[in-house]
Amino acid sequence: MTNIKVIKGDITTMHVDAIVNAANTTLLGGGGVDGAIHRAAGPELLAATMKLHGAQTGEAKITAGFRLPAKYVIHTPGPIWHGGNQNEAQLLHNSYFNSLTLAEQNNCHTVAFPSISTGVFHFPLSQAAKIATETLRDFLETAKTVTEVTMVCFDDTTFAAYQDALTQINL
Repeated sequence: MTNIKVIKGDITTMHVDAIVNAANTTLLGGGGVDGAIHRAAGPELLAATMKLHGAQTGEAKITAGFRLPAKYVIHTPGPIWHGGNQNEAQLLHNSYFNSLTLAEQNNCHTVAFPSISTGVFHFPLSQAAKIATETLRDFLETAKTVTEVTMVCFDDTTFAAYQDALTQINL
C-alpha cells in the first residue's frame, strides 16, 4: 500500500525514522533546508558528514540524526537545473530512489523528504513534484520496510505543486 502524505511544515521537527537532506555534493551544509537541518542537528552532524567525503549528484549517504527528532538524516545532492538537457530528471529520480533504498537498508519505516532541487538549484517545481511523487509511488509498491513517506513543503506554492502531482498520479 502506498502511503504518501504532503504537508506544509518544518522538516527539522518531523518525528520519523529518517529525514532527507537536500544537500550539496560536499555534504557539509549550505543554505535552505540543508542549512536548517545542520543547525537543528547540531555540530555533530557536520563532524559526521565530513567523514563521508561528499556524494555525487543523485547518490545518498546516511548519518545519525543527532539533535533532531529523526533517528537518521539521509543526505542526497539533487541536480542543479541547466535547462533539462543534462540528465536532470534522471538525477532527481535517483536522489529520491537512492534515499529510499538507503532508508530500507537501515530499517526505516517512516521517511520525510523536502522538495529536492527546487530551491537554489532551480529545478522547475511542477516537474520536480511529478518526478518525486512518481518515484515515491513506484518505490513504495514493492518496499519491504518503508511504509510511509511525507513530503514536507516549506511554503504554500510548493505544497500546492505536490498536492497537484499526487492528484495527477491518482494517490
